[in-house]
Amino acid sequence: MKSGVLVMAYGTPSTPEGVEAYYTRIRHGQPPTPEQLADLVFRYNAIGGISPLARNTADQVAALSRRLDELAPGQFDVRFGSKYEPPLIEDTAEQFRDEGFTTVIGIALAPHSSAMSTGQYMSRAAESLGADVTFIGVDEWWRAPGFLELIAGRVHEVLDDVPGERHRTTEVIFSAHSLPEKILATGDTYPDQLRESARHAASLAGVTRYDVAWQSAGRTTDMWLSPDILEVLPAKKEEGVTDVVSCPIGFVSDHLEVLYDLDIAAQRVAHEIGLHLYRTRSLNDDPEFISVLANVIIRAAHQ
Repeated sequence: MKSGVLVMAYGTPSTPEGVEAYYTRIRHGQPPTPEQLADLVFRYNAIGGISPLARNTADQVAALSRRLDELAPGQFDVRFGSKYEPPLIEDTAEQFRDEGFTTVIGIALAPHSSAMSTGQYMSRAAESLGADVTFIGVDEWWRAPGFLELIAGRVHEVLDDVPGERHRTTEVIFSAHSLPEKILATGDTYPDQLRESARHAASLAGVTRYDVAWQSAGRTTDMWLSPDILEVLPAKKEEGVTDVVSCPIGFVSDHLEVLYDLDIAAQRVAHEIGLHLYRTRSLNDDPEFISVLANVIIRAAHQ
């Protein structure tokens, strides 16, 4: 019998009309204030009215299904479940269970793992599948063969656009989504994973001048992991850096946190301080990236 593959991600509204309901789900049923809603709508409008994440994720899931069928014909049934936007993780997991699947492999579309982010995806999936279904949750997968090579290639592409005379004063900043600082008290390895993956990617790219930063912290009263990339950019300028290559290594798709937080907000800061800021291309449904994911799934199935 086929094994189920539950691909999970944060989710995003697919239409402007769905933004308020989506925001309410993120806030655990508490509607956003008019000011909070206006701020989110403003950011969506700045990138074209809505995030392309829903479309990009659907493309990734479809491409993964095709690639797995090429590598292991008839062995996998690939479906998507979201944390906050239908189809929810629970809905898809229950479909697998009700259709009689005995094994389901879960993978989050995020290379680094944390109990507060991807760990919640896994626990929600396992609970919904129930004790009669074997659930194989894929933890961090940034070490998967080929992934960091792809990241290094993206960095090389951008470095080729930096004028030669400024290469000496160019720095790469690898970033990932910030999380509340309270994860540190639990021994969560998420920050270590970012630093280690950045170190390996920089080495593969032949880059010796690089740093890590956080981005897209939530609008809450919690303290979030820092420094934020918006704070790092002015510091780099003071250190004599002229060009920064922004590599959002924690993200695998174009979406709000990339298209607004980096391409608009970070670019605005860079322009104001006279810093040249470039961004690496997102992976989206690049066939090489999809092959990396497919091989991760196959290895998990063979465990």
